[in-house]
Amino acid sequence: MSIFYEKETRNFCVSVIIIILFLSVLETVLCTYQKNSIQKIFVSHDQSIAAALLDNGVSEKIIAESLTNTKKNPQSYELLNKLGITEKTDSRFSPFISDFQVKSKIFIFLIISVFFLLLAISIIIFLSKREQTYKRAIQTVTCYTKGDFSSKLPQLKNGTIYHLFSSINDMAAALKSKQEAEHKTKEFLKNMISDISHQLKTPLAALKMYNEIVLDEPYNTETVKNFTEKSSSSIIRIEQLIASLLKIARFDSGSIEFNKSEYTLNEIVYQSINELTTRAKHENKEISINGSVKDKIFCDRQWTAEALSNIVKNALDHTDAGGHIKIEWKNSPIFTQIFISDDGSGISTEDIHYIFKRFYRGIVPTQNNNTSGIGLGLPLANSIIEGQGGNITVKSELNAGTTFTLTFFK
Repeated sequence: MSIFYEKETRNFCVSVIIIILFLSVLETVLCTYQKNSIQKIFVSHDQSIAAALLDNGVSEKIIAESLTNTKKNPQSYELLNKLGITEKTDSRFSPFISDFQVKSKIFIFLIISVFFLLLAISIIIFLSKREQTYKRAIQTVTCYTKGDFSSKLPQLKNGTIYHLFSSINDMAAALKSKQEAEHKTKEFLKNMISDISHQLKTPLAALKMYNEIVLDEPYNTETVKNFTEKSSSSIIRIEQLIASLLKIARFDSGSIEFNKSEYTLNEIVYQSINELTTRAKHENKEISINGSVKDKIFCDRQWTAEALSNIVKNALDHTDAGGHIKIEWKNSPIFTQIFISDDGSGISTEDIHYIFKRFYRGIVPTQNNNTSGIGLGLPLANSIIEGQGGNITVKSELNAGTTFTLTFFK
């Protein structure tokens, strides 16, 4: 039975069994005592009768026959009735029986008293331990209701109560996890709102200034055209910022689900640079691709292409006119690796540890360092690759170029 799984209950039951066995032993002792007492009573009674008959001159033979006789006759019954000795005679008038009753009652009283004393002690010990367990459980549950999950209910023992404690601990763990998730969500929202407001201040302030200049000189065509173009650039920057922040927010909240399938590396790479080739040609920069068209990769096509695109954009931002961006890949039984390298300005030792941090933009000594990045491209690429179980590593040397290595494990 499950009730005997609990140690305290088993101990209590064992104690009761021991007490009952002890009582049985005492009962045996009592029965032996009663038998000896009754025997003494009969012997003493027979001695008294024999003494009375001897005093009245009755022969020993007749006395012996009288004491061992088992026959009954009406005359003997009538004689005893005349003497007042019957089955209904009060034991007070029979000193032998009265003495036996007193001793028996005392003995029985002692046995019952010992039994109930031991039983009461066992019950008190059992209930005291159970009360301590309940008090500790109440204190722990009270801590849980206050949000303190540092203590745990005892659960390494058998028994229904400990199974209940285990379930309560599981519930507390779930509440703690939910509390931590809510805290992370609040921190995430707080940081995201802070990042958005901080990053939007600059382009919005520029837009406000450009708008005031245009309003002040509405008939100056050159001024209107110039600051309208600048306003368009600020609007594009705001759009890029918001789009990137929303994507990162989806990653942080865990709402991104990658739809993985098998694609050729060639099509992923060409998709990633599709919108960047025109920019590269306009800036007199070259993007080259080197890899087998048969090599395949298991990934989410859209997100992986976006990660590659962000890294290539970063390379274009930090490569001067005439520069070269090279994309290569290789397949092995263990992983697939994509290498994106450039011969641009490189990354300083101080900056290389922070390039995947949001909104971080290191100072690089390019000849034409007019980059318009917002510091979210590389963090977003890193989230995409790591979200698919891969990783990004980077090697760079100032004024010698940078190489990003994207590894997808099979």
